[in-house]
Amino acid sequence: MSLTEPDPRTEETVARAADPTDIAALAKGGRTNFFGFLLRLAARLPFLFIAGRLYGTENLGRFASAVVAVEIAAQIATLGQKRGLAQLLQKGDRPAACIVADGLFVTLGISLALAAVLWAFPAVLYPSGGVDPIERLLPFVIFPIAAGDIALAALAFRYDVATTVRARSVVEPWVLSIAAGGLFFVIPQTGMVVAYFLAITAAMLVALVALVKSYGLPHGWQPHPLILGRQALTNLPIAGADLVETATRKIDILLLGMLTTPSIVGVYWAAQQIASLPQKLKTSFEPILGPVITSSLKDNDYAAIAKQVCQVGFWITAAQAGIALALGIPGEGVMGLVGRDFVGGTGALSLLLAAEVAAATAVVAEAALIYVASLRNLAISVITIAIQAGLTVLLIDLADQWSLPPLYKAAAAAAALLVALAFSSVAKALLLRSILGRPINNWRWALVWAAAPAILIGWVATHLPEWAELLFGIPAILLAYGFVIWRKGFGPEDRVLFRRVKV
Repeated sequence: MSLTEPDPRTEETVARAADPTDIAALAKGGRTNFFGFLLRLAARLPFLFIAGRLYGTENLGRFASAVVAVEIAAQIATLGQKRGLAQLLQKGDRPAACIVADGLFVTLGISLALAAVLWAFPAVLYPSGGVDPIERLLPFVIFPIAAGDIALAALAFRYDVATTVRARSVVEPWVLSIAAGGLFFVIPQTGMVVAYFLAITAAMLVALVALVKSYGLPHGWQPHPLILGRQALTNLPIAGADLVETATRKIDILLLGMLTTPSIVGVYWAAQQIASLPQKLKTSFEPILGPVITSSLKDNDYAAIAKQVCQVGFWITAAQAGIALALGIPGEGVMGLVGRDFVGGTGALSLLLAAEVAAATAVVAEAALIYVASLRNLAISVITIAIQAGLTVLLIDLADQWSLPPLYKAAAAAAALLVALAFSSVAKALLLRSILGRPINNWRWALVWAAAPAILIGWVATHLPEWAELLFGIPAILLAYGFVIWRKGFGPEDRVLFRRVKV
């Protein structure tokens, strides 16, 4: 697609409805990745327990600052191909294996350049100083992160999301947890860094093996600088949007690292890791939503795009709201699992969970905007991150002026993220509506009816002993919420998410 915007009111647009097989494909991808979400939850909690109880808040804060920096660098190295690859593969003007090989080759060059810069200036990764030689090697994980993302995006184009589940929800978190636990007794200061490198590399290998099985080897492929350069320029708006999207989840850690202590960063990062679990639900739909939208664009079917965006948007909002209630109401107990020093991050956890719900509309709207209004979408993203950064600095400064407890600064960063993501959702929904000529809205009143009994049950659960609050309270909240949202909120098309439909 070019950067010009289509006329949403063509005859084709109003004549056709969304293909039910597209909704079925989206449902299948979301269903598979919901299972992956549960696996990731089961694997993430052991790592947080190990990191909090064995390594402590300060070491965890140093690790978090470094990981955030390399993940931003890896996002730059992908050059927007996590979503732009679907557009290139849709054209089919060259063998698919060669298109993917082009993408990996570009990413390799950018990754090595960025790794060299971060290796030369380790203070970017570790603002508190005292860099160990092993810690300094962390930038060389940039390519495994980026290559894994591109391989999984290529597989998702062929509706293979099972590999994403295996790589990101099984291999990566479990290798991280097991390696971090074992390495603590060998290299207690840098065990998490080595474990992270091993986990990312293992996940990349799983993705690349599946990629070769699906696409085959790129026979006769040779790098063509002009083609690669043109491809890179075409992807720049998407790359910018992807980078800003990633940065909104990372810049709070970077700013806390510069303006506060590693211990505060460690507590905030633990809260962020718990709160980002429901985020995986919406990112789970992205690999499937991209190919479905590009297929509808090829047919000029803008009505279908609006329907797909709204449908997936409601699924994500409904799921995230339920998970936010289940994890946020017993928040002290959840943070206490990581360690007693982390309980003070409960306020940050609640705000971060709310932020993920607020972000759902922006994510699904952006899935279409990157193809039909990429530059304006990028502009909104840049404004969003500017709002977040400015508010974060302002609120942390106010916490200092008012002499508030240190962990209020973590809550300040979370509040800034909530405001920024809410702005992004409203702005991107309005922009997509203006282009498609149809409303983009994830909201249904059933969300309120479902939340009411869940909140009541959660309030009762908080009066139980902590172990009972977590063991019985969280499932009870989810069951109450799920029952009402199923009865009052889900129509026939929503329930396809829970049915096996042949795509």
